[in-house]
Amino acid sequence: MLRLPLSLMISAAVLASSAFTASAQSRSVPIVRDAEIEALVSDYTTPILNAAGLGKQRIKTILVNSQSFNAFVDGRRIFINTGALLQSETPNEIIGVIAHETGHLAGGHQDRLREQLKQAKTMAVIGTLLGLGAGIAGAATRNSAIAGAGGGIAAGGGEIAMRSLLSYQRSEEAAADRSAINYLNKTGQSAKGMLVTFERFASALSISGTQVDAYRVSHPLPRERIANLSTLAQQSPYFEKKDPESLQERHDLARAKIAAYSGGMGSLQRIFRKNPRGLGARYGDAIATFLNGNARNAIPKIDALIKEQPKNPYFREMKGDILLKANNPAGAAAEFKQAAALDPRKSSLIRMSYGRALMLTGNKANMQAAITELKAGVTRDPEFSEGYGYLAQAYGQSGQMGLADLATADQHYYAGNINEAKIFATRAQKQLKSGSADWLRAQDIINTKTKKK
Repeated sequence: MLRLPLSLMISAAVLASSAFTASAQSRSVPIVRDAEIEALVSDYTTPILNAAGLGKQRIKTILVNSQSFNAFVDGRRIFINTGALLQSETPNEIIGVIAHETGHLAGGHQDRLREQLKQAKTMAVIGTLLGLGAGIAGAATRNSAIAGAGGGIAAGGGEIAMRSLLSYQRSEEAAADRSAINYLNKTGQSAKGMLVTFERFASALSISGTQVDAYRVSHPLPRERIANLSTLAQQSPYFEKKDPESLQERHDLARAKIAAYSGGMGSLQRIFRKNPRGLGARYGDAIATFLNGNARNAIPKIDALIKEQPKNPYFREMKGDILLKANNPAGAAAEFKQAAALDPRKSSLIRMSYGRALMLTGNKANMQAAITELKAGVTRDPEFSEGYGYLAQAYGQSGQMGLADLATADQHYYAGNINEAKIFATRAQKQLKSGSADWLRAQDIINTKTKKK
């Protein structure tokens, strides 16, 4: 079951399943966790990162629960909105976005942007000081013209600084576009998806009727980007190359899942209107049926998909979620176990779902296996705070209260609630063997310094 702070809730439907999970690991960005979509995006990203020489830098790709078409980078992380995946009709479109963001990382644009921000701030301060000086001089000489000019200088300093910074950002965006095409060529992929994306932006801008000052935006205008990249993209020998059918199918399944959780049946019907009986449409229908509270009707729909693709781990995972909703944790555990066995990536999320289902059976014979699976999941994915919550429940049911308090402390710690984490860590220490690994972990949490606001 998804746990999400009220401030981050996007839709009531999002609260229904552990397969598509939003996390509060970041207080400002609503993070989405899903084994199926993460595996797909990883397959999109890995070749591009290798082409850019970043394959060994452990760059993480993170899904953001937002319906807008957007992506951005921060440190060694690429953030991709679920809305970008939803609106991209082909894998190539989203791969082009990933290639562009990789261009920012490879080019060190973030570090240079920080330097530009410092310079812009300095320019703005100098302009303000000059304006104040002129204003004071005008007041001292009772010259209103000089005083008025001082105000203009102060305002102009900030405007010049802003335009200089925006000009720099536009140049970096153009550089990232060119780098993206190079990465796509190195990986034998088309840049046509990038042009499709820019066409989408241009159409949206045209429909809105918004008049944009080209000098007051951080990105080149869509039509400008198309003009700059069109010839370069079409010169590639891969320009007309299409995505493999298997990858397109996975892309459709991911879009179906996002649509079902964020937009419901209406969104699914719009996306798959050209192929209403395709695999993606039927997958989305099964999920939407489940989310609408009709688990009994969803089971035969997901069973039909499993029969069609018996080795698909994510169909099994979804059936496990449906069975949990139908209050059948034993059946859910069996499905999650099969999903974990079929999953080539050995997703920590699926293992934690398996462990949670075992715990929910209430059978003491299953409790140690539940703890083993949950511990394996959080060990591989330590920042997934919800996993520690499940582990705390399993420890509690098995009577290991010190470890339950420590797991709860970790849950709060990774959710960013440091004060609460310290409270539970202190409680845990009183019940744990002094000097043990678990006791030392509790001490680490207690010693964590909280950042001042």
